Amino acid sequence: MSGGVYGGDEVGALVFDIGSYTVRAGYAGEDCPKVDFPTAIGMVLERDDGSTMMEIDGDKGKQGGPTYYIDTNALRVPRENMEAISPLKNGMVEDWDSFQAILDHTYKMHVKSEASLHPVLMSEAPWNTRAKREKLTELMFEHYSIPAFFLCKTAVLTAFANGRSTGLILDSGATHTTAIPVHDGYVLQQGIVKSPLAGDFITMQCRELFQEMNIELIPPYMIASKEAVREGSPANWKRKEKLPQVTRSWHNYMCNCVIQDFQASVLQVSDSTYDEQVAAQMPTVHYEFPNGYNCDFGAERLKIPEGLFDPSNVKLVAGSSYQMIL
Repeated sequence: MSGGVYGGDEVGALVFDIGSYTVRAGYAGEDCPKVDFPTAIGMVLERDDGSTMMEIDGDKGKQGGPTYYIDTNALRVPRENMEAISPLKNGMVEDWDSFQAILDHTYKMHVKSEASLHPVLMSEAPWNTRAKREKLTELMFEHYSIPAFFLCKTAVLTAFANGRSTGLILDSGATHTTAIPVHDGYVLQQGIVKSPLAGDFITMQCRELFQEMNIELIPPYMIASKEAVREGSPANWKRKEKLPQVTRSWHNYMCNCVIQDFQASVLQVSDSTYDEQVAAQMPTVHYEFPNGYNCDFGAERLKIPEGLFDPSNVKLVAGSSYQMIL
């Protein structure tokens, strides 16, 4: 490669968009990602005898290192001593070994092509540091031997995807919501406003709602069988026998998966300014939990997501999405 520029009509470039919740990757120019799987991964540390528990289907890390279980199917199998971790913190790479394991898995199981054959465009958080950017660039060139690499701010990519080079980008992900000004393809760093009210906040609010309603969260991995029960009646289910001793972090991850399914099925954002009386008249939505317990949800399904726009509905004082734009 000469002149430091790599281009052409068909370069077979890969796009990686690795967020705090999911990993999305695919070929540039296609309508949708080729793969979309959780950023959270399972990690089993090596034991004293040099082996790990249940190494089948796992991606072995560095020599003498942990075994990683990546992608939905591998991650959701209960395994003894497996921690559920995320390589990202605040939108930036924190654990480089597990981050590299995700890239290895993506190339091996989904791209199924030599990394050296494809240029890479990767998204990054607008507040990513120079040191992390340099380390990522070194990893892509030195370890994967890619022919070309470009890092682009997520807000800029969003603007370009909508045919704009200038605009105010409101991005609400898993860990935070941001309002980011973009001018002529550049992020105005001093204008960035962040709020912790995002997807994880909604999950936390749903968990508190279940506690108030005395609804026990039982992940599917614990359930051997269940019987149909009347609406609002206690669940009638049997626990699986001989389950491995799972870690708290992995169990919490599986509980969050149940909550996120509830969010997608039940929650709704109000079409107008939230009003208790109007919300009470909205149709209820019936939902059945994995253990068979089922009931209807009414006004609360509108009130929980309203916290993103009006923090007075929750016990937090951080700025809302609406306030960030103002």
